Amino acid sequence: MAGKKLTKFTLELNEKKERWELRNDKTDKLVKSFDTKGEATSGGVLRKAVGKDGGSVKIQKENGRIQEERTYPKSADPKQSPG
Repeated sequence: MAGKKLTKFTLELNEKKERWELRNDKTDKLVKSFDTKGEATSGGVLRKAVGKDGGSVKIQKENGRIQEERTYPKSADPKQSPG
């Protein structure tokens, strides 16, 4: 996957709907919605949601700050990034 640009996604809380939403950063398209953050981040759910081509997911805290970033598949994780 060297040189391939990863699609970027963000998992954030939609306070109005009281749901966690995974959105494509470029298109702002809703990919999947979850009742809880735990539901979204457990058991490979995010990996499935980003699809077979993979991508990079920024996971936000309730306050909107970035908590962590995950890359799927892990082999596509840029070598220069910590984590």
